[in-house]
Amino acid sequence: MTTPFNRSTIAAAVGMVALAFAAGHVCAAGFALQEQSGSGLGNAYAGGAASAEDAATVWTNPAGMSKIKTNQVVAAINYIQPSMKFSNGLSLPATNQPLGGEGGDAGSGNWVPNLYLVVPINKDWTFGLGVNAPFGLVTEYDTGWIGRYQAIKSDVKTMNINPAISWQALPNLSLGAGASYQQIKGTFTSNVNYSGALLSAAALNGIAPGSPTFNAIAQLTPGYDSFASVNGDDSAWGWNVGLLWDVNKDNRIGLAWRSDIDYHLTGNADFTNPTVTVPPGTPAQLAGTIALLSAGVNQQKLYDGAITSDIKVPGVANVSWFGHVSDRWDVMADAQWTHWSTLQYLTFVRTDGTGTLAQTPLFFKDTWRFALGANYQYDKQWKFRMGVAYDQSPVQDTDRTPRLPDNDRTWLAGGVQYAFSPDVKFDFGAAYLWVKNGSINDAGYDPSTGKSSVPAYGLINGTYNNNVVIVSGQVTWNF
Repeated sequence: MTTPFNRSTIAAAVGMVALAFAAGHVCAAGFALQEQSGSGLGNAYAGGAASAEDAATVWTNPAGMSKIKTNQVVAAINYIQPSMKFSNGLSLPATNQPLGGEGGDAGSGNWVPNLYLVVPINKDWTFGLGVNAPFGLVTEYDTGWIGRYQAIKSDVKTMNINPAISWQALPNLSLGAGASYQQIKGTFTSNVNYSGALLSAAALNGIAPGSPTFNAIAQLTPGYDSFASVNGDDSAWGWNVGLLWDVNKDNRIGLAWRSDIDYHLTGNADFTNPTVTVPPGTPAQLAGTIALLSAGVNQQKLYDGAITSDIKVPGVANVSWFGHVSDRWDVMADAQWTHWSTLQYLTFVRTDGTGTLAQTPLFFKDTWRFALGANYQYDKQWKFRMGVAYDQSPVQDTDRTPRLPDNDRTWLAGGVQYAFSPDVKFDFGAAYLWVKNGSINDAGYDPSTGKSSVPAYGLINGTYNNNVVIVSGQVTWNF
């Protein structure tokens, strides 16, 4: 029986948004977060656009809300623990710097919450609301590692509020659409080769490389690093649409599309520059030259200021099948395409007119994800889930960076649902992801020349060994 769409349900929705908005900034991991429900994890998210099992369909396919005949809330929490370990091959140090270590485990465990509400308005129309974190990234390396000039910490958080509506257009066909208000916040840190910057400044000021003065400056100023932190945020709108077709009473097909979203981040670049000291007995003229070079680097290159960055996060298309093959077994399949080629560079531009501060070539490619899953209904209370998936990475081998040292991955997932009552269900899921080893050969990128630069950044050469563990819990409540 449908509960009326009244002020109390609207108030509940607003309260849920406020709660999830606070939680949405706490966690995110991995740049695209597949983990948008606890129930779906057990099936490796197979059949997401066709299953319409619970209110999480607001995200996967809003047309699926037509299958939910009572008010329903889904609250889920997912814990994601990636491991990203770099092994050195033939790395090279930057100019006047030690090589450094391998960086430890750059993976960072994070909690990702999901919250959904579905409210039937009448027999044909259903309202839904989702709050989740669709994109996120956290990688962080040990201080002084080999790739410190390319990346130390990368932290991207998003929060998405997605109101949606579904319409039962025909007895066997429903349509859905929604709008997404999305916020993004990013922080990126690295070191800057300050010793190398001093030598570059010396050359620009007429001190010839290889001359006695140049060599003396190099001998007196090894191992100096600046610390750079760039941060920015923005909000933008996107949309999603879906279709759900009941082929017959036991089989249905879902199609869903979620749009690209364009961001124009604004923020700041902050530098912590070292104080250069020379040993007692250094000739006054040489000490004065080093002091002037340091002041010039601080004032003309490594200075605090406002920045902007244009980023387009990718759209996603899904085609899914859900089949009820017996009284106890359901089977589902899914193909997902992601428009990752929207991201070719990560670029930060100074707003004072001096041009590009930093740029990282990404050259992401569009990707496919394929998944198969099954459910076994043991009895009225217990349901068991299983699933496998193959998930392509947008990262190409020739363009892998330490900010996202990703590669193709294979999922193995399982889960269980316990129905405490007809109106309250608990889901628990887990997955292990084998990530293909990935090589890296990254000498940074100088936007002023459009080329890599071993003297400025050093060379990261070696292999990444990655894996991911995911666990989740979900409560589904009909009211």
